[in-house]
Amino acid sequence: MVIRVYVASSSGSVAVKKHQQAVVGFLEANRINFQEVDITMMEEQRLWMYRHIPRDKQPEKGNPLPPQIFNEEQYCGDYDDFFQSKENNTVFAFLGLSSQPNVKVRFGVLDQTASLNRQGNLNTCFTSCFALPPFW
Repeated sequence: MVIRVYVASSSGSVAVKKHQQAVVGFLEANRINFQEVDITMMEEQRLWMYRHIPRDKQPEKGNPLPPQIFNEEQYCGDYDDFFQSKENNTVFAFLGLSSQPNVKVRFGVLDQTASLNRQGNLNTCFTSCFALPPFW
């Protein structure tokens, strides 16, 4: 499954640019594979996007603003829908993904713990990696 984010690289709207950056930044930070599609450069992609946005999500006047998010050909939503899912901690369901990707984080070079065993010898224990959720 490929997440597609339809954006406009030459938008004059600061709000649109910030919304696009927020969506793309979240996907990158959470290591979610996605494709960014610039509707200002590809007319056929812009028309495809317009045709595949449900009628109830179409604005009363004008065209839908980017970013628009799809999972393959399935419409996920616009920035407002994305933001709501982020607030509700349901972004992965919103994107149609089964689960969060696993991320391994390394703390320092080595954490060392020492203790004495029954014979009085020093035992040293090393740990270097922990699996943590992506929000750490």
